[in-house]
Amino acid sequence: MAEETYNSLDGRADVVVQAGRVGELHQHLHAAAVSPQPTPSQLPPAPAHFEDRQAEQERIAEAAASHADHEGPLVVALTGIGGIGKTALGFHVARQLGDRYPDGVLYVDLDDLRRDGAVEVADALGELLTGLGVSPDWLERSFAGRSKQYWTRSRDKRLIVVIDNARYGAEAVPLLPASAHSLVIVTSQGLLYDLDGVAAVEVPVNPLAVDDAVRLLSKIVNDPRLAARPDAVVELARSCGGLPAALQVAGQWIRKYRRRSLSRLVTELTAELHERGIPVIEAVWDAAYSGLEPEAGRLYRLLPQHPAPAVVGPAAAALLGCGLQPAEDALEELESAGLLENRPEGYRMHELLRGHAERRARRTDPEGVGRAEARRRLIRWYRRQAARADLLAGGPRMTFAGLETMVEDIPDIDFTGKAEALRWLEAQRLALYGCVRLAFETGLYEDAWALCEPLWTHFLDHPHYADVTDAFRTGVAAADRLEHLPAMVRMRCQLARPLWEQERYDEAAEQLRHASGASEALGETAQERKLRASVMEFQGLLKSAQRDWTGATADFEAARRVHAAIGNAYGVLLQTYLLGRTALDQGDPERAVTLLSAAHRMAREQERSRMTSRAGFELGRALRRAGRAAEAGGLVRAALANARERGSTFDEARVLEELAALADELGETAEAEECRTTARSLAARSGALPDGGQSS
Repeated sequence: MAEETYNSLDGRADVVVQAGRVGELHQHLHAAAVSPQPTPSQLPPAPAHFEDRQAEQERIAEAAASHADHEGPLVVALTGIGGIGKTALGFHVARQLGDRYPDGVLYVDLDDLRRDGAVEVADALGELLTGLGVSPDWLERSFAGRSKQYWTRSRDKRLIVVIDNARYGAEAVPLLPASAHSLVIVTSQGLLYDLDGVAAVEVPVNPLAVDDAVRLLSKIVNDPRLAARPDAVVELARSCGGLPAALQVAGQWIRKYRRRSLSRLVTELTAELHERGIPVIEAVWDAAYSGLEPEAGRLYRLLPQHPAPAVVGPAAAALLGCGLQPAEDALEELESAGLLENRPEGYRMHELLRGHAERRARRTDPEGVGRAEARRRLIRWYRRQAARADLLAGGPRMTFAGLETMVEDIPDIDFTGKAEALRWLEAQRLALYGCVRLAFETGLYEDAWALCEPLWTHFLDHPHYADVTDAFRTGVAAADRLEHLPAMVRMRCQLARPLWEQERYDEAAEQLRHASGASEALGETAQERKLRASVMEFQGLLKSAQRDWTGATADFEAARRVHAAIGNAYGVLLQTYLLGRTALDQGDPERAVTLLSAAHRMAREQERSRMTSRAGFELGRALRRAGRAAEAGGLVRAALANARERGSTFDEARVLEELAALADELGETAEAEECRTTARSLAARSGALPDGGQSS
């Protein structure tokens, strides 16, 4: 019900200031000159060591040279067990063939988007579209819309698309570009039998031959012991099973234990293999683990509790229950032992290693007491940081979970401002959404729904629909488990919005029916009456999305009466604003002017800069439609300046279209055409569909 419930209605010009007459519409427009879109290059830096795979490379190069355009994009499926080097080979081929595909290289890791074994392909399309230069606020909302957007954006291009960690062909097929001149490299542990309608070249990636493994090991570690004992090197290479990942860890292990003889190292590996009866790869991981200091070993065992692919220092501190410096030291030790990979987004653990770490944890802590404590610390730390970031980014609003107390000895994130708080929410998105599920599975139901509250603000700016739908469904279930009535109502309202934005109107309506029914059991305190009014507002927003203006008007008026009765001035302002927008959508500009003028005045009196901006822009639109274009110009021009200041191409294009309409009415045809041309260029550059339409 508070302001955040309407942050991204179809108008996105968030900050507008009242100004004077239209005046010189031609000024400032040249600032929007469209710069060339950079060629995407989403490959990581080339590794220092890459060995063999010559036969696989030649097969792929031959397929690329002989590929017939009429067959669609060339699809190469690299298959093999985890740790075999499929991704490294895919990246290497993409670098080698890059000159043939000058429009760039895109990369998406499906495991980063996988939950409960399934991938939300619309989110994968969103990542690829972002790589193609589509601004996030121009992304279509539905899967169908994003598919069309991707086909449009990739048509006639010569691209390389690397799709990592596909489990089924059905996950990869929707991500194929429209251009038959493109190359798609798909990695998978198993054969992709269901690449329906796609002529794929299957390239199995097998373990390295012993000679190749020895050469790779010699490149990884330059140690005189290897030259002195070539027989031991061969034995060590064999013990790694031809897996490049295992050889990497073995090489780092050799570097770490410089005083041990190579024979001893090989003997220790062999002893573990025979005495404990574990697979060869397990022997390598066990050997690396056995050399860890106690704190690094404990962190290694706890890392599988972290619900995202990458972990950062403060989250590691939460797992350990210690300060930041010891946690960062432990992460660094794990990296140098070859058990973690340091990437820009944080430290990542290979899936094979995650399983190994879980097995070690079960041996050390068979009852799971330490792991359960680590989960609780992590969840509550993330809950506290997300709430702090939300408060800084969105300001005070209607929430029902208190701010979690600071976790002892574990530092808070030092947010320097709103922008940093928003960046943190996005950077930690996978961990935050993962913690909602983890909290529910652990029985921490209050933490589960409480984590959803700050994720609401994040969702409004970053509509990751699969994540937010899953999270708020979990929030609903958690609130129901506790029979926490306000949370039961609030979670259902907030789940409804991502549903209707994906055009799942019946599901959204069902959630709001339950929310409305539950709200009847609320009491008569001001906060409870405010929550009931929020339900009415959400019902009105759903009706607006379905173009039921009459029904929406009735809901907004009912909500406004409640806010007036409890003395909530901001609630009256917001509902007046929504009524004004609805009147404009209904084709009643005179009533819209009256309502939006009142909302604009109230927003200024309450010093609500965000709502002053929105109401001002919508008032400008209403004034033009009411035949008062001269009064509208200042409001709309201020919106243009603000959109450019914020770097929002979506808002800028929208405001330019409105300025063009104003210029037409004032007879300024040259300025009108300049506005429209700039708006079209921005839209095309940002990824809009060719008809200029954006999904509702």
